[in-house]
Amino acid sequence: MVAPTQRVKDVIEPAVTALGLVVEDVHVRRAGGRQVVEVSLGLAEDDERELDLDRVADATSAISDALDASDPVAGEYTLEVGTRGADAPLRERRHYARAVGRAVRVRTASGTTTGRLQELTDDGIVVVPVTPGVKGRPPKIGAPVTIPFGDVTEARVEVDLAGLGPADDDGADDAGLES
Repeated sequence: MVAPTQRVKDVIEPAVTALGLVVEDVHVRRAGGRQVVEVSLGLAEDDERELDLDRVADATSAISDALDASDPVAGEYTLEVGTRGADAPLRERRHYARAVGRAVRVRTASGTTTGRLQELTDDGIVVVPVTPGVKGRPPKIGAPVTIPFGDVTEARVEVDLAGLGPADDDGADDAGLES
């Protein structure tokens, strides 16, 4: 017999794919007296758009319709649809592709590399290591490091606050206020 989680995924995947999205995870769990169906969505590797609230709302409607038509979950349930989240691990090639240019932390058996994800290759990633500056000194930028996908034990996008502030010299100060 197919587990409820797999049945739900099988039912909703065509509806989600038709919207140009990807089903990242599905969980069916009990909460109190009812079941909760949690669906996590992502973007296809070649999708340049953002996964905003409008797209999530459209997907939620399509998922609800698909579940109502097929009824893979017995009894009443609550449907929760969302995105992977900014701190979700990078697992699929499409996750890495969307993170190019961002700060990442990559763990391998030989250590951890923190820096800017510069490039995606056929079999791995290229990271430019960045060591934060100390006491007002600029950060130290290392030579690019190629890391094969098979060597990665965990990878995540890091919060990068250094990029905050005005994007250009438009008269705004560092807090984004007009001077």
